[in-house]
Amino acid sequence: MGGVKETNILKMTTPNKTPPGADPKQLERTGTVREIGSQAVWSLSSCKPGFGVDQLRDDNLETYWQSDGSQPHLVNIQFRRKTTVKTLCIYADYKSDESYTPSKISVRVGNNFHNLQEIRQLELVEPSGWIHVPLTDNHKKPTRTFMIQIAVLANHQNGRDTHMRQIKIYTPVEESSIEVKNQVRMEEVKLLSLKECLSYCCRW
Repeated sequence: MGGVKETNILKMTTPNKTPPGADPKQLERTGTVREIGSQAVWSLSSCKPGFGVDQLRDDNLETYWQSDGSQPHLVNIQFRRKTTVKTLCIYADYKSDESYTPSKISVRVGNNFHNLQEIRQLELVEPSGWIHVPLTDNHKKPTRTFMIQIAVLANHQNGRDTHMRQIKIYTPVEESSIEVKNQVRMEEVKLLSLKECLSYCCRW
């Protein structure tokens, strides 16, 4: 991509089969991130009828987006305001999709279609599960952007069209709000302890 230094692009390559990542719901349970895909407008470069954005976002690993055009196959995710993004999670299933499974993916960010810059490039080998893509800089700072574009540059076995089963986008939860939640929990524990103490004392 023009204007992007090679050093800023993280190439995620695995020599053997791409190992699956954890279920993103485990990330959500930590309370440190939240999924924000519903805040964006999604569009595709092409899709087979009945295999579009709805299938990418339905939380069902049995459904999928199927492209219907020439490569690269694009998923465009546009936010109404500049948004902090930390992690992108993609579900791919080589066992089910075979030649439709992406083997090379580019992740780009920017203000709009005209100034997208590649920040990640993935080379996948028979992935079967969640793929976690960090959207952070060299200092592990989350990216702020209006738009994310996921480009499928190649498929396994030189397949033409692609399948992608789910995509999730996560933003970090503000540390201050985590601290408030923890403080509330501590106050609840103190209150509970006081009630237990009073209850115990009243017995005597």
